[in-house]
Amino acid sequence: MTAPALAAAGATAPATATAPVVSVKPVVLPAPERGRDLRLRVSAPVTGHGLPVVLLAHGFGSSLDGYGPLADHWAAHGFVVIQPTHLDSKSVALPEDDPRRPGLWRSRVEDMKRVLDGLDLVEAAVPGLRGRPDRSRVAAAGHSFGGQTAGILLGLRVRDPATGEAEDLSDPRVKAGVLLATAGNGGDDLTPFAAQHLPWLRHPDFTHMTTPALVVAGDRDDLPFTVRGADWTADPYVLSPGRKSLLTLFGAEHFLGGISGYEAAETTDENPAHVALVQRVTLAYLRHALGVDSTDWTAARRDLAGTTHPLGRLDSK
Repeated sequence: MTAPALAAAGATAPATATAPVVSVKPVVLPAPERGRDLRLRVSAPVTGHGLPVVLLAHGFGSSLDGYGPLADHWAAHGFVVIQPTHLDSKSVALPEDDPRRPGLWRSRVEDMKRVLDGLDLVEAAVPGLRGRPDRSRVAAAGHSFGGQTAGILLGLRVRDPATGEAEDLSDPRVKAGVLLATAGNGGDDLTPFAAQHLPWLRHPDFTHMTTPALVVAGDRDDLPFTVRGADWTADPYVLSPGRKSLLTLFGAEHFLGGISGYEAAETTDENPAHVALVQRVTLAYLRHALGVDSTDWTAARRDLAGTTHPLGRLDSK
């Protein structure tokens, strides 16, 4: 990334210096009832103690190998980043007629909780990590389908297509969230295709999503799942109560400039400056929301207030 791109993004140096990162994969958690063991990638700085934890849920079809621009950045600045491979991953190759497919939205949430339940095994599997994470400081993050997964841990409720019930699947161990390019309201806001084929989008209820969160949306993220346009992905901010912030990226599409991977083919709006801005703001938010330090978050809110910044705007409520 060039110096001008970083300057355009306002990517000022964070409060913590970068550290070398160790990344281990696959870390395997037994999951007999899942039909396949849960495979993880764990990334952490080689130094430091009291490290906050981020569970990072990938988008539909991706895997533990995705989202390097975020996972590497967070880990280099003091976080333990844990990336499960969910059952919808192309690497799993679940058959189209597999009976688990209708419940993929739920199995993803169960995966994240399984990680939290298995942190002893996770720490033991990564050389030098045991005893260093701070389990009282846990955040959930996710992109696209992964954003809904993270949102459910924060209190978002999804009506189960099989039972018609909208259970509370939140987890009190998760103290904050980062939702990136995440689905919005259901009902008449969905296209017929989405209503028929993506039943977990039909009836989301954001009114119980009270855990603090940062929502990141691109103002050109025109997904084929909604009739509303790009503002649909701001709904997790607009429709949820409590302390929330919204980073709107000007000119960004679904992959927000390229957060899903380095030189990722699916990125339609490659923009290193957008990626740098997402890195800066998400890191600042995670440090603020988990009680590490709020200096960078205060600076980001100041720099991105209003519409004067060329790349984005940051709102809070």
